[in-house]
This record gives sequence, structure tokens and C-alpha cells, in this order.
Amino acid sequence: MIVTVTLTPALDKTVVLPGFAVDQVNRIQSLRLDAGGKGINVSKVLKALGTDSLATGILGGGTGRYIENALQEMGIACDFAWVPQDTRTNLKVIDPVSHTNTDINEPGAPVSEEVLESVFEKAAAAANPGDIVVLAGKAPAGTADTIFADWITRFKARGIKVYMDADAALLIAGAKACPAMIKPNDAELGRLLGRSFSGIADLAAAAKELVEGGIETVVVSLGGDGALFVTKNEVLRGKGLRVPVQSTVGAGDSMMATMAHGAVSGMSFRDTCALAMAVSAATVMTPGTQAADMNVVRELLPKVELETL
Repeated sequence: MIVTVTLTPALDKTVVLPGFAVDQVNRIQSLRLDAGGKGINVSKVLKALGTDSLATGILGGGTGRYIENALQEMGIACDFAWVPQDTRTNLKVIDPVSHTNTDINEPGAPVSEEVLESVFEKAAAAANPGDIVVLAGKAPAGTADTIFADWITRFKARGIKVYMDADAALLIAGAKACPAMIKPNDAELGRLLGRSFSGIADLAAAAKELVEGGIETVVVSLGGDGALFVTKNEVLRGKGLRVPVQSTVGAGDSMMATMAHGAVSGMSFRDTCALAMAVSAATVMTPGTQAADMNVVRELLPKVELETL
């Protein structure tokens, strides 16, 4: 079982707006709505890969109901904690003329300790020893920076593995609790370790430090340059695939989902990493924050290049 936790979900409104300009009237060419938030995106990709998950977190109001209904229509099981406030809406502006992707994200509303504890209990009740809980995204405003670290410790005490995708103080505190996997990008890795890096080998060595400190797997996203996949026994570099970009939102979530899928499916580490590269590339080829087209993934998979470092 894989449980995804999204404490700040969003309704993602993606608009295609050619020639987007400030201080002018802009006319939208097309619009789509998607249930979003990092953990929710992971659940959507897992479903596309053929692996079931339980999506939990915090939803509220009519926007929350829209998200829950959308997930249920996809066949994704849900068990969210509910609050009165409407779940936030995030606007993604894609300009195909200037080739830009602009995110305008609402902040998540504060929630009580009781609501947060309810989410933890829902996730813990659904996961058995050996299962994976994915903690992804930001925490609501006012939440302690140590929340993921605290939850990682509690999940680990129950024999549950935690995959974490967070930034800033959540990542720094959470990494100290040694989850099974983290997925920083190169800038986040620099903030985590408090230094800058000079190339791929330096980044790989930095990720190896974290593995030696107790984190089983570190995946470092390098954007268009690919990714690094680091464990105690293997260091792989996946080279970026050159594909037409529709939306960059969700590419990292696709990578996280694939790593979890590979773990529960018994795939080899190398095969999992190759699939993660293909799924991530296919995701940026899709508009909005929908899951990658698996037919595209199958076409891209033979083109993936993995190098042992």
C-alpha cells in the first residue's frame, strides 16, 4: 500500500495565454481544471502506472469537494480531513509564444493541531509495516517546521517507510529524521547541506553524504539535465530527455510516484530509475497537472540513458 499525504492541496487552473503581457487585457486560449497538490499528483501518476494508493490530507469547502470527486472519478481512494475553509486555487499561466510557465499560488489556510493529527492517524491506519507513506508539498501556514520530522519518526516506529518531497525548513528538519527517500532538486540540496556545488560529481557526492547519514535513497532533480539516483550501492545519472514542454508542473511528483511504484512492484533500482525518467519527461508533455500518457512513456523508455557514476 502507498499512502499519499497532501496538507495543502489545490485546484489547479491551467490557462494557455499566448503573448501574456502585464498591464494589458489578456485573452485565454484554453483552460483546464485539475485536482492538484504534490501528494495528489503522486496518486494520479501511481494510478496511471497501475498501482493503487490512498490519497489523504486536508480539503475544505466546495473546492475540496470538486477535488475529492475528481479523484474518485479517476478511481483513486480518498480519506481526507475536512475544514470549513475552501481549498486554495492555483493559477498556472502557459505562454506558448514566449515559452514561459508562470505559477500564481494561493497560500494554504492555517489549520488546528487536531486536524493535523487526524491526517496522521488516517495515514497511519491505512499503512502496514513495510508500506510507504509519501509526505509531499508544503504545510499549512503556522504549522511547525518539524511536522514532517515528527511524523517520519512516528511512522518509522510503526515500521512504515516514508518518502518525503519538501523544501526549506520542512526538508531540513525532515531529513534529520532519515526518511527512506527524499527528492530535492539541486538548489534544495544546496540549502539542505548549506553549500553550493560545482558539477554533477559534486552533487552526487553530496547526495552520498545523506545516504551515509541514514537516508536510503536520494533522488536529485536536475530539471532539463535529468536526475541523480543515489543509494548505498548505486549512483546513477539519468540524462534529460529532450521533449516538447506543455507544463513543467508535476514532473518531480511523477518521479516520486515512479520510485514508490518501483519499490512496491519489486522492480530493480536501475529499471525503476529509467522508468522515472520516462514518466517525468512524459509528464511535461501533458497540459495542466494530469498524469503522463503511458503510451508516451513506453515510447520514451528506450531513449532513456542511465550512466553509472
